[in-house]
Amino acid sequence: MATIAVKPFALKEGRFSMKRKSYGRDAGLSLRMFITASMLGLLYVIFAVVLFQVLSVGLIPMLVIVIGIALFQYFTSAKLALLASGAKIVERDQAPELHAMIERLCAMADLPKPKVAIIDTDVPNAFATGRNPTHAAVAVTRGLWERLEPQEVEGVLAHELSHVANRDVLIMTVASFFAMLAGVLTRFGLYAGMFGGYGGRDSNNNNSVPVWLIVLLVSVVTYFLSQILILAISRYREFAADRGSALLTGAPEHLMSALQKISSEMFRIPQRDLREVESMNAFFIVPASVKQRTATLFATHPPLEQRLERLAEISREMGRPIAA
Repeated sequence: MATIAVKPFALKEGRFSMKRKSYGRDAGLSLRMFITASMLGLLYVIFAVVLFQVLSVGLIPMLVIVIGIALFQYFTSAKLALLASGAKIVERDQAPELHAMIERLCAMADLPKPKVAIIDTDVPNAFATGRNPTHAAVAVTRGLWERLEPQEVEGVLAHELSHVANRDVLIMTVASFFAMLAGVLTRFGLYAGMFGGYGGRDSNNNNSVPVWLIVLLVSVVTYFLSQILILAISRYREFAADRGSALLTGAPEHLMSALQKISSEMFRIPQRDLREVESMNAFFIVPASVKQRTATLFATHPPLEQRLERLAEISREMGRPIAA
């Protein structure tokens, strides 16, 4: 895999002479994560109870399967995300400037240094993953490093470190697990019911609703509601990470420039390359899809214009007005 060439760049020492006391976990995001997790948990309990009542599945086997899958995903989420994106962990000698930039930002954010990974693709993007700050990884694409100026890369990295500090990657992973399980059981219930794989406790009653139909309806509703909750918190977490980047670097205009450049450059990337990484859209700083960037209700990210407006407002509050 190609290594990232070193760019001559040094962060201004004056800006990093003291920790950013205002940088840290976003209270609004923390509240939303708690509410989302609670609603997803309640939804999932109702979902499991209904299925338990209509399916001939023992409680213990169901718990073992569900808890086992959840623990597996919890402890392997970072590795699975890196594997899905094609990211490769790199050591300091392979990308010294990238490592140094992340180390300086982590020192200012009072965060442990995450693993550093590179995705060998021309698509300009980045994402963070991991169940907590001590088990995190930050990945950047070759396209992002080659297209952005050093200060813009710094803004992007600070954005990703904000995701790590806010621990919103974990809640996204857990929320995605609920939706994924509902989707799997939807297909399982539909196929098993259509092919006579099981009958419900009232399967001998000809007047009862078919079990496969109950499973299908419950699973579809659970999946749909899970997705709505996931998308709602996904959009807010991007605003929170943008704010975290602005506070950490002290230069919101750098992230603004980066977001604009990444979004515009995406239109020049072949669709084949975009499709190769679209599975990571929910985690990328800018989705690798035109539809994802323009939709609202079902978008994983807020519109670019709204992100730029909020960053401009933060810049004005910091006494760094953005030129029109």
